[in-house]
Order: sequence, then structure tokens, then C-alpha cells
Amino acid sequence: MERTDHNQSLFPEGTAADLLRKLVSIPSFSGEENFRSDFLETFFTKKGMPTQRIVNNLIVRQPHHDEKKVTLMLNSHIDTVRPTAGYTFDPFNPPFSDNRIFGLGSNDAGASVVSLIATFLHFYTTELPFNLMLVLSCEEENSGPDGMRKMWPEIKDTVDFAIVGEPTEMKAAIAERGLLVIDAEAKGVSGHAALNEGVNAIYIAVEDIHTLRTTTLDKISPTMGEVKLTVTQIQAGTQHNVVPDSCTFVIDIRPTDVYTNQEIMDILQPKVKSTLKARSLTNKSSATPLDHPLMQCVQQLGIETYVSPTTSDWMRISCPAIKMGPGESVRSHHPDEYITTEELKQGIAGYIRFIEELAKIIVAN
Repeated sequence: MERTDHNQSLFPEGTAADLLRKLVSIPSFSGEENFRSDFLETFFTKKGMPTQRIVNNLIVRQPHHDEKKVTLMLNSHIDTVRPTAGYTFDPFNPPFSDNRIFGLGSNDAGASVVSLIATFLHFYTTELPFNLMLVLSCEEENSGPDGMRKMWPEIKDTVDFAIVGEPTEMKAAIAERGLLVIDAEAKGVSGHAALNEGVNAIYIAVEDIHTLRTTTLDKISPTMGEVKLTVTQIQAGTQHNVVPDSCTFVIDIRPTDVYTNQEIMDILQPKVKSTLKARSLTNKSSATPLDHPLMQCVQQLGIETYVSPTTSDWMRISCPAIKMGPGESVRSHHPDEYITTEELKQGIAGYIRFIEELAKIIVAN
């Protein structure tokens, strides 16, 4: 690897915390990221770095990008959820602290965004055995149509593997469960409760829920274990003396890599009387091949691994990846969100160390 002092001057010490504080001050709800995207596009332009923009998604490549090399995508999302009512301060104008950065999206996933930017700038003019491509996506929190769903078809042929930045305490998620939400409806016949009339849709739904609870999908993922299925909502009835002709309930399923979402639907529907309708079939599960250089790097550095129960933009991409970033997942979407400045430093150092080790592995292979 050849590195110049120019890398360091692109992102001097202390700038990461300042950049994150600035990003926090710019509202960037899913689908409304244009101001934050504008700011970041200007940030890169001032550094003389050409930026490709797809709606509010940003793509930055190294100046020596070589199509003959494989490409590692550094990805995180610039959008946030809306603040909860429990904030004790303005989520866009939080109190200043020397050791913490407060505000909406500071932890999820502002710290990952800034750490990946700092890492990309660190290696910007460095010749690696692979290309680095920084991809900052929008609409991750709501799985919107203009985020990674729109961008991936345009860049997928140029990306070979990826690091997805999310708050994982810099542990490596080597697999991620998918998400399949099913709206179910049991149909009955209405009647007067006192006259023993009708067909009670609630009873049909209860039988189906029992069936679903006792259904075991045979294939077990060696990485993720069993598919998780939970009934989370139920609703029926108009008044006390009317037998309900409809009962709706919601099923939350966390798939593994051994079933597609459509396969799960095909297995469950014949087992119940209720009509099952998936809200989306695209929220797939993901797993890193055990022999992939990303996994070799994780093992070589002794990074703790786990299976993530939550989804991210990983489910939108089709190349091998790991999910890793500074911060703690439990702080996400909570009031008074924050990241520590030490976690931010560790995130940058951890990404840099990972890429340096990955470069050695790629050369050795």
C-alpha cells in the first residue's frame, strides 16, 4: 500500500465529532434527506472529491478507481426516524458535551456515517488491492423506494463486498435475520350472540394462531438457527352482542438464510383457514459465506461476531457483507440519543485497522 500525508490532511483530528454535531443539527427524516445530502455533497466538493448523487443517495469513489479490481463498498444511511416524545432537549440542537455527541441519529447511524467518511478519506489516495467506494444511502429506516432499493440496481455490478455501518459496538454481524410481516384475516359469519347464530371469526383466528405457534419449519440455519414467528396484534368485533364476521391479526416473522420469504408464505398458508397477505417479500435475510475474505479478516483480528436480529440496508444488497459500526443498538430510536467521542474514535480506528488487514488477506489470496 502507498499512502501520502494528504490522507491525514483531508480529515484532521477532531473533525469527526464536529461533522457529526453538524449532521445532527440537520433534520433528515426518511424521505426528507435532501438538506443533509446537500450538506454532504458540498462537504465532498470542497475537498475536490467528485460525487455521484442518486436522489438523496451519495456515492464517492477513489480518484484511482480501477475497474479491474474488486470493490469494497463502505455503506451507512443518512436518514433518521422521527424523534420520540421523551426527549429532554431539542433533538436538533442538543446540549454540548466534550465526551458525548447528543441528538437524533447520532448513534443510528450518524456515528457510522462519520466514521466511514473519515476512513474513506484516510485511504482516499492509497493504492489498495481493491477499490473503496463510499455509499451513503437514504430511506433506510422506512425501506423507502428511493434509498438502497433504487440505488442498488444501478451499482450492483460494480460492488463485490461491503461493510454496512450500524451501531454494533464494532462487533461484526456476520448474518442478519430478514423481516416478513403478514396481515392475516379470519372470515366468519355475523350473527346475534344470544341466538347462537353465525360463525365466530375470533374462534377461527384462535385456532389458526395455535397452529402457527406449533408449526416448526424443518430447515435449521447453521448460522441463525430456527425461523422466529410471533403473533403481535389482533383485532375483531364491533359490539358485545354481535358475533364477529372478521378477525385480523399480524404475524411478525424473522426468517433465516435457508428460506425465502415466499417459501415461508407457501408453507404457512395451507396450514390455516385465515387469508395471509405479506406486506413485503423483499426484506430478505443475509449471511456472510464462512470462507469469504471478510470472515477471514474478522477471525484474524479477533472481532466478536453475532447474528443480528434487526434489519438494515444489508437486506437490499446481493453481495457478501458484514454489519459493523460504533455505538450501541439499544440507544437507537430512543429519546436523548447519543454516542461518545471515544466510541467515534474507536469506530474510525476499527474501520482503518479492518481495511488494512483485509488488504493483506486479499493479497495473500
